[in-house]
Amino acid sequence: MWITQDRVFYAGLLGTPCLHSQGAIIANIAIDGPLRVRIDGGEWQSTEVAIIQPHVPYEIACEGRHVLNVSIEPETVDMDRLPSLLRSCGAVHAPDFAEHVRAVHRRLAAPGAALDLRPSDFDQVFFGKALPARALDRRITRVLATIRDNPTGSVAAAECASLVNLSFSRFLHLFKAEVGIPFRNVRTWKRARSLLHHVHSSSNLLHVALDIGYPDSTHFSHSIRQVYGLKPKDIIAGSRKLRIITDTPAH
Repeated sequence: MWITQDRVFYAGLLGTPCLHSQGAIIANIAIDGPLRVRIDGGEWQSTEVAIIQPHVPYEIACEGRHVLNVSIEPETVDMDRLPSLLRSCGAVHAPDFAEHVRAVHRRLAAPGAALDLRPSDFDQVFFGKALPARALDRRITRVLATIRDNPTGSVAAAECASLVNLSFSRFLHLFKAEVGIPFRNVRTWKRARSLLHHVHSSSNLLHVALDIGYPDSTHFSHSIRQVYGLKPKDIIAGSRKLRIITDTPAH
């Protein structure tokens, strides 16, 4: 797994199909058998590539047990100027993209592979160029940076409104207008996403839950399952053999 503040590449277990939704733009790529995807209770579709838009409920399965997954935080990109592939939702025909991502995976997974990768390299590696950035109101940019730098924190909307000198109601309206998603949904997603930084943790699940801002293990398990379609223990168990590339790569 290659994880940055705004992007993730994951190669690993898919898990059992169930309805869930995430806060990122997700490209799922078949690795050892075709994928099947169903969007918000619709018909199942068979494909090599499935694109899921943020907060869209979906189910996904594959003949094999593994999948490749590229995730992009939506507030960092201009959704209207993205490549058409990334503006789709559901099964798409993109064999060249699928083979390219599989080739990247082989390169990253090769024994002794150089991991001198910077976050700014991510888009170039997978898409051949930087994805178009979204222009946001500077006040919302400041709030998003606060959340990004401390995704496990308990900062509330009222605190963020005060931070940028806006009334509570004006802040919530502006945030949704700029980001396209309510503040609460973004906070919920960022906290759940922060679990990915703990998949190699030796702490028990309760300690992990508390570390990333959940009040107890029950809330933690319920929230993570709603987002990822998997229990936290299954995510951590399935990630034990993952090679993790972070913002500060090991050499």
